[in-house]
Amino acid sequence: MVKKKLVYGLAALLLTGCSLTGLMGCGNKATAEGRTEIEIVSYKKEAADTFNKIAARFNETHDDIHLTIDSPNEAMTILKTRFIREDYPDIIVIGGDMDYSNFLDAGLFADISDLDVLSETKSAYLDMDKQLEFIPQDGTYGLPYAANAAGILYNKDMFEQHGWETPETWNEFTALCEQIQSEGVQPLYFGFKDTWTCLAPWNALAVSLADPQLCSQVNNGTTTFTKAYDETAEKMKALLAYGEPNPTAYSYNDACTAFARGQSAMYTIGSYAISQIKSVNPDMNIGTFTFPANEKEADNVLNSGIDVQFCVMKSCENKEAAYEVLRFLYRDDTIRTYLSEQGGIACKQGDFPLSSELEGVSPYVASNRMADFQDHHYPSEMSVDAMIQTYLLDDSADAKETFLNKFDKDWKRYNRDLIWKIQQYNEKDGTSEDTK
Repeated sequence: MVKKKLVYGLAALLLTGCSLTGLMGCGNKATAEGRTEIEIVSYKKEAADTFNKIAARFNETHDDIHLTIDSPNEAMTILKTRFIREDYPDIIVIGGDMDYSNFLDAGLFADISDLDVLSETKSAYLDMDKQLEFIPQDGTYGLPYAANAAGILYNKDMFEQHGWETPETWNEFTALCEQIQSEGVQPLYFGFKDTWTCLAPWNALAVSLADPQLCSQVNNGTTTFTKAYDETAEKMKALLAYGEPNPTAYSYNDACTAFARGQSAMYTIGSYAISQIKSVNPDMNIGTFTFPANEKEADNVLNSGIDVQFCVMKSCENKEAAYEVLRFLYRDDTIRTYLSEQGGIACKQGDFPLSSELEGVSPYVASNRMADFQDHHYPSEMSVDAMIQTYLLDDSADAKETFLNKFDKDWKRYNRDLIWKIQQYNEKDGTSEDTK
């Protein structure tokens, strides 16, 4: 039985019932005669064809288990609604973000510490999941599968033509932008009309300039965003000098198209944009480098987060069958199938060559010099993307102070219950500020 707090919390947000989608079984799971049925629901609609191919391959090679992978539209809404009715799939596909944190906190996931293939997962991605825990948990609750990365995309042909070198420090980066401008080329494109795009350079800067456990530290009362994000905010603002005039007038689609057409040398976005850019210019030679946020290259960290991971539901009736599915999904050939069609970075250790576009960040991946997207820890109600956009539009002398103060104020507002819960845990555990 799941914790009632989740049921009540979700019920306040969603309507129950079976009318939302035909994929919802309302407690009646389809069965394959003579086989154990394992149902996976994935939030990655764009990967539906790939997962269907993988499921078909599994079913062809297994007589005892039948695997179904559904990738419905608005999967998270569907899942939350099913959870209200206590109608659970066996496994879900989810990103490493606040949805994962909330589901884990509600006690929905099974501990998979005894899954043998976990030992093959890159430690950086297991650490990211641990950092998403509101309250420290014993055990492991997700199998990281594929990750993305965000830094700076650049036009490799343009760089070669002009003799520009990819920078490794903040000073080298700003000097490069100045040089590019002096040669009559626009250094960067943003597309900040879509507020979420403001998070791309913000995250890529913050992972190198702020502690990966910053949000937990704020919840514990050991620091503030005003202190921790000061340099990130400063450098975020400084980027505007090198982008398109009035960047909030242009959307994500506009930015992808402009970069594809050579209207800027670089683009502050994640690897997820590559497919859209190439839909405009299939022959574009794109490279990626880690955002050089610091004055020492050794202090820079690649912004990479879990895009796809598998979580076994605590309600799963046949955990061993679920484990057999996960072992198949974690086979090298299966992972290569996924990456070849969907792109990204393998969360599993081993020989998984990065795409040509991501070769520039390979040293960071190989050495686990990676940290999660900071916004994976932000509550959606806080609308941090819109806050950043407003800050970038604010030309007043106290713009940074106003922005950071609001960040701290709104964080307390939207995380009030969570902060109280953490304080209670700390007091019980003997780790409150009063006992230090």
